[in-house]
Amino acid sequence: MDILKRNNVKVFGEGNTTMVFAHGYGCDQNVWQDIINTFATGYRVVSFDYVGAGLSDLSAYDPARYSTLEGYTQDILEIYEALGLTDTILVAHSVSSMIGLLAGIKRPDYFRNIVFVGPSPRYLNDGEYFGGFEKEDLDGLFEMMDNNYLGWSRALAPSIMGNAERPELGERLTNSFCATDPEIAKQFARVTFLSDNRADLPHLTVPSLTLQCSNDMIAPIAVGEYMNRNMQGNTLVVMDATGHCPHMSAPGETIKAIKDYLN
Repeated sequence: MDILKRNNVKVFGEGNTTMVFAHGYGCDQNVWQDIINTFATGYRVVSFDYVGAGLSDLSAYDPARYSTLEGYTQDILEIYEALGLTDTILVAHSVSSMIGLLAGIKRPDYFRNIVFVGPSPRYLNDGEYFGGFEKEDLDGLFEMMDNNYLGWSRALAPSIMGNAERPELGERLTNSFCATDPEIAKQFARVTFLSDNRADLPHLTVPSLTLQCSNDMIAPIAVGEYMNRNMQGNTLVVMDATGHCPHMSAPGETIKAIKDYLN
């Protein structure tokens, strides 16, 4: 199988160091369009779509392979192998943060730094751990998704985006959700929201940055603080940006935070 075709991999830009951009749930690589060109002047840039998203090869989707985050982790590692990448900077949004974490644990030589944007190692509350969701919250979310995925997308995407005063942002995320294959999206949602990667955090040796939005319904500030406490070599930056997608709602602040960290 052609890995680069499977994941609709794009390579551009100039530089000795490669930056890889990994999109979050319900999105594709187009969500990076407001920040990615800024980095293409100093870096070789790689973006891609997970199988089931964007212009990926839908025929490559295997429900068994993608029943856990490990399947998506393998996708990233295979892209790296196909391009011969090492010592890169990975910028990973939302669920891609944990996918990138697992990849970094398996192959730390592939990564110089990992930038986590709105990460969460567990979305469910658990004892003293606050992830932001109770089980009944997620049960309701999955039921609504199963009954009417497009309606669920239109209802929830603007809330995930936040920034209600800028409805065009919510519409952009809604369109991204609606463009995702519904059956794949339903399984990926369960894999995403029911995952628990808390025990994996201490095993990452790659230096990392956590970009935490100041008001995020998907990954509250307590989650960013938990990430920072339980990882070695992690830097936490709480942004002024609100919502779950600062690369779309506050691209300037996101670019500055990444550049400040890398410099």
